[in-house]
Amino acid sequence: MSSRIQRLTSDLANQIAAGEVIERPASVVKELVENSLDAHSQKIDIDIDRGGIQRIRVRDNGLGIHKDDLILALDRHATSKIHTFDDLEQINTLGFRGEALASISSIARLNLSSSTDTTQQGWKITCDYHKELIPAPVAHSRGTTIEVFDLFFNTPARRKFLRSEQTEFTHIETLVKRLSLSHFSIAFSLSHNKKLIYQLHPAIDEVTKEERIAALCSRAFIENAIYIDMQGMDLRLWGWISLPTFSRSQTDLQYFYVNRRMVKDKLINQAVKHAYQDVLYNGRHPAFTLFIEIDPHAVDVNAHPAKYEVRFRESRLIYDFVKQSLQKALADTKPQPVKSTPSLNELSTALKTAVRRTYPESLSPQKNFPLSVSNDPITYENKTIHSVLTQPQKKCTENSVLEEKRTKNGLFDSPPLGFALAQLHGIYILAENKQGLILVDIHAAHERILYERLKQGIENTGLKTQILLIPISLTLSQQAILLLDEYAHVFTQFGFKFDNLGPKTIVIRQVPELLAHNNIAQLIQDILSDLAQYKQTQHLSEKINELFSSIACHSALRAHRRMTLAEMNQLLRDMEQTSRSNQCNHGRPTWKQFSLSDIDGFFLRGR
Repeated sequence: MSSRIQRLTSDLANQIAAGEVIERPASVVKELVENSLDAHSQKIDIDIDRGGIQRIRVRDNGLGIHKDDLILALDRHATSKIHTFDDLEQINTLGFRGEALASISSIARLNLSSSTDTTQQGWKITCDYHKELIPAPVAHSRGTTIEVFDLFFNTPARRKFLRSEQTEFTHIETLVKRLSLSHFSIAFSLSHNKKLIYQLHPAIDEVTKEERIAALCSRAFIENAIYIDMQGMDLRLWGWISLPTFSRSQTDLQYFYVNRRMVKDKLINQAVKHAYQDVLYNGRHPAFTLFIEIDPHAVDVNAHPAKYEVRFRESRLIYDFVKQSLQKALADTKPQPVKSTPSLNELSTALKTAVRRTYPESLSPQKNFPLSVSNDPITYENKTIHSVLTQPQKKCTENSVLEEKRTKNGLFDSPPLGFALAQLHGIYILAENKQGLILVDIHAAHERILYERLKQGIENTGLKTQILLIPISLTLSQQAILLLDEYAHVFTQFGFKFDNLGPKTIVIRQVPELLAHNNIAQLIQDILSDLAQYKQTQHLSEKINELFSSIACHSALRAHRRMTLAEMNQLLRDMEQTSRSNQCNHGRPTWKQFSLSDIDGFFLRGR
């Protein structure tokens, strides 16, 4: 026979509610600090003992709690943050349910001290399970202090699920880090077992904000991050995203906020993943600290008891906005022009001067310096320029013209990647620019250029194709034939045309013009080999991009391919015009700058 329905006692109801809000010590810290932030505090001090299991103390200098409201603050669903149904439609505070203090006080001993004025006069109540709550005077400056002792002392079944002291504190430290990243103007301090862990001063400009991020997320992150600030459709997305070359093996440096509320959102994670999909290795993850500012009416923050999840009313719009904003920022990761005051002749002799300083016996570059020189002209901004290395004893006419233009018109823009000097072991290009020496990975750079051209071609007017005068016959395995049939529409989209001549033979009749001079038979086999490893759940667009990446990788210039200076310089110019050319399709860097000061330092010059 079933039991009769009865009303739960307030103590039991509070403990059940606490199960939704308080999972571990970090949950207590979250609720208390968010209340401090909602109280317009400018300074918040967090003091922890034994991972928060023994003691948690949060003190702020916010608005404080009125003496007559101290006891009410410990009641369930008592809050100063919402009053009407309309308030639920536009929540601007971090906490709003009015459950936190009631839930905490039902599973721990709690002291609450507060003052609403600037004198040292405040009031305190002690909540110790069934004891009567009576406010008592206490010396306290404006703001609130809450101390929580012996968490889960009256619910031993839940206490035994807590982890070690250090593990619980790690959760608290991660939480404080997340809150500090979203409230730059507020000072935070965090101590554990009387040891100061963080002392964060207010960050009011971009420099001090980046200093805070460096302190919390590592300096390596901020030194390899792009700052973005995009607005549109009543949305603002701003923050820092890592360069593709600064990737992680896990998602431990990913922080996302909606109206300064830290959230975990699958939609946003997917948008970020897709924005980075063709600049990272498989299994690698970007780092980011991103903020969305949105009309409170357009987002539901009441989707989760702990308020870690939100629901966007226009989720597709948010997804597209985040993805496109990040794609645009990543597309600009290419060599940028640098204003240059030296003449082109000075630019061209900079590296030779450094070499002569170190090796005075090498005064004859053409005899002792192993450069492949050429009279082939190079082009920059529609200007034809001959390498000054080819005629070191003669005055270069083009240099004189450019020097005259620089004198008349002001600064002359030197190419970001400078001009080629030579090829190193057939793998790298050595070039010089205003700053010093450039080292370029030929295959990686060419791979990115081909990949972006393939994508751009199919997005714009479709790829130009070329009919083969002599069709290519190719014998494949049964599995390869099945793959070719399955992805025939993909091959067709970017210019391949082939016919089946038998159960295991095909004839290739048309190819993309861009790839006409490649080993087409080997290329097809390589692509099919890659396709055999693709997962069935991937979308067509992702497969196309991966196929483009495979084509670019197999078609790019290989090691030991000898290049003329003109070819090397053309590759440099193509890199400067190609989106995302700072890294290849797999996230590897394509070039590296070595400044003259770096080179001088290596050779101990000036010491």
